[in-house]
Amino acid sequence: MDEPDIRQIVRAVLDEENERRAGTADDIAARAVASVLTSFGMNADEKRELRADFVHLRRWRKSVEQAQGMTIKAIIVVIVSGLAGAVWLGVRTMLARP
Repeated sequence: MDEPDIRQIVRAVLDEENERRAGTADDIAARAVASVLTSFGMNADEKRELRADFVHLRRWRKSVEQAQGMTIKAIIVVIVSGLAGAVWLGVRTMLARP
């Protein structure tokens, strides 16, 4: 055996070890995610249901954010309308005085 053969063998062994470690890390991550989902009462095997739940939550969050924006705009409109009405009444009163 010469040096290039040894390097090839060592490289193959190291590559195999890296693949095994990556697989192990993926397995650990998958188990951790499944554990967290289970602790929230969700079954990781029901992927369609889980996805639908997250889609619903996202839609709900966006609608709440939109409602908050509309509420702020409505409050501003009411304040500006009230001020404009008060100014109009003041001007009308000033002009009506003899």
